[in-house]
Amino acid sequence: MIRYLKKSKPVEAQAEIAAQVRDTVEQIIANVAKNGDVAVREYSKQFDKWDPVSFRLSDEEIAACVASLSEQEIGDITFAQAQVRRFAEAQKASMHDVEVETLPGVILGHRNIPVNSVACYIPGGKYPLLASAHMSVLTAKVAGVKRVVAAAPPFDGKPHPAIVTAMYLAGADEIYCVGGVQAISAFALGTDTFNPVDMIVGPGNAFVAEAKRQLFGKIGIDLIAGPTETLVIADDSSDVEIIAADLLGQAEHGVNSPAVFLTNSPELAETLPAEIQRQLAILPTAPVASVAWRDYGEIILCDTVDEMVQEADRIASEHVQVMTRDPLYFLEHMTNYGALFLGERTNVSYGDKVIGTNHTLPTTGTARYTGGLWVGKFIKTCTYQRILTDEASVLVGEYCSRLCGMEGFAGHKEQADIRIRRYKQSA
Repeated sequence: MIRYLKKSKPVEAQAEIAAQVRDTVEQIIANVAKNGDVAVREYSKQFDKWDPVSFRLSDEEIAACVASLSEQEIGDITFAQAQVRRFAEAQKASMHDVEVETLPGVILGHRNIPVNSVACYIPGGKYPLLASAHMSVLTAKVAGVKRVVAAAPPFDGKPHPAIVTAMYLAGADEIYCVGGVQAISAFALGTDTFNPVDMIVGPGNAFVAEAKRQLFGKIGIDLIAGPTETLVIADDSSDVEIIAADLLGQAEHGVNSPAVFLTNSPELAETLPAEIQRQLAILPTAPVASVAWRDYGEIILCDTVDEMVQEADRIASEHVQVMTRDPLYFLEHMTNYGALFLGERTNVSYGDKVIGTNHTLPTTGTARYTGGLWVGKFIKTCTYQRILTDEASVLVGEYCSRLCGMEGFAGHKEQADIRIRRYKQSA
């Protein structure tokens, strides 16, 4: 039996907020479409108090940001990027062009072609998420994208030096200090100073996510990311202190970040709330994490491991930490998750910052049908066909003609018939 000992705020309570976000974003996109750079600058001043001569950073400005970091800081960024690059290269190596002769004289194939241009959005308003530069810019470069643009909002009234350094070291071709819906709109629609791109990727707040949703189709996107989610699955072999730390470590992202604990241990379910409160008393980000836990924290008690798998797949969380006697059981049986973190030795923070897997992941249940950002998101798999002989064209054509007839497509049928007439005699 599955029991919900602590439940989160109903989704319906968020509907009014979502409607307000949708209307605001629609107005900003329309203004940027109509007024271009003037609108972008207007919103930058309004929302970010940022009015530079140019939103694009010069080589000198980039160099100054890099020079302001310590050797240790640059080394740490370089280490993290090496891990992301290593895994991204392995992913790309798993993707192969295909060509096969499916019938005598019939050649079918596909090529993996990188998109030509991508804008990578790196959040930086509340926290300077420099790790997002590794995950997006670097992964796009490994995929072979020719033009990779990176953008982040100002932090404390200026470009954040660590974000800029991470963008630069990841290989960004252009670096901008501009944020929010105005940045997404400028790169999607193009202005006098912003050349449009084919695709926009990266996380962001509710307004950025909504902008990507509204502009999807005009440009490609990776996914529409909602608030950060974490699901911790544990049995009685685990430790309540680690469980609480891992839940709060993701709850600090925002006051609406779901943090869910799933267990088959009544003792852990009972003792966790007190441990959460103990850690909140000493956590510097408690003003955010405490609200997230109060409003969106959940405790779910199951009887069996199979019930835990069933419930975890229903939740389809962005991050799933598994701290049980046999974490590989969940790897083998779970189907809906953004990323799995197996065993106590690893955690979501490792994945977010340094270990090498990508941290841009599906949220709000979308893990039911998509994975997260990876090399393959930047690559189009495009098919082609060739027919080498008259005989093969006639063979396929006769089947095609009859099938088109069944569908009533006379023009399609004639495409086949003209080839049958032309090639049948020689065949």
